[in-house]
Amino acid sequence: MKLEGKIALVTGSSQGIGQAIAIRLASEGANVAINYRSNPEGAQETVAKVEASGGKCYTALCPNSQGYAVQGDIGMVDEARDAITETIEHFGKLDILVNNAGIEKHAPFWEVTEADYDAVMNVNLKGAFFATQEMVKHLMDTKRPGKIINISSVHEELPFPNFTAYCASKGGMKMFARNLAVELAPFGITINNVAPGAIETPINTKLLNDPQKLGVLLKNIPLGRLGQPSDVAAMVAFLASSDADYITESTFFVDGGLTWNYQEQ
Repeated sequence: MKLEGKIALVTGSSQGIGQAIAIRLASEGANVAINYRSNPEGAQETVAKVEASGGKCYTALCPNSQGYAVQGDIGMVDEARDAITETIEHFGKLDILVNNAGIEKHAPFWEVTEADYDAVMNVNLKGAFFATQEMVKHLMDTKRPGKIINISSVHEELPFPNFTAYCASKGGMKMFARNLAVELAPFGITINNVAPGAIETPINTKLLNDPQKLGVLLKNIPLGRLGQPSDVAAMVAFLASSDADYITESTFFVDGGLTWNYQEQ
């Protein structure tokens, strides 16, 4: 139980990777605040799985608990900040922030709209920026160390045609973490990125149902399989623990070897 007594907030944790992270942190003893934007059913599922893991889930969706819902659109700065402040007001502190919420938009570069560009940047980079800022203020005010973990992507390094805004947002997240690691180190605050590759989540449903495309992708993955959300969650749990106290400013690729073996077909 390496996270016993810790409070964690996982943004975008009603499904997929975020849900797996919430469950894993709870299994390590953390109390988990679940953030969701518009999927209360998925959040309820996360709640049930968190409780089954033996952890405590602080959300109004938890049956028979004091509860507190951390609902909000991370792409809106006020709501991103509120997710932090409301969690702190309810539990008294926040130790671990996982910036997981993210979206992508598919389009050739010359067809990308301003609205789609803004949507991607607002959630993936701007929201994470200001949620982190709010947490850092809290940690500095209370003179405590803390852990910030960003769920980035292999596409902070790897080109991804037709997803230029997404790649730009993840490239920005790489430098966001590197810069903050230096700036926040004197306060005992670490920040790292976890960069998933091809992970079996609802966002990849079309790929999973296309044997030809899936086969091409698997040939690019040396380990020969898609990753599972639990693979990403395991790395997050490590970085959130005291075992990673001397680790900051790094990106950890959870990709089965994809990044340096990938060839666009």
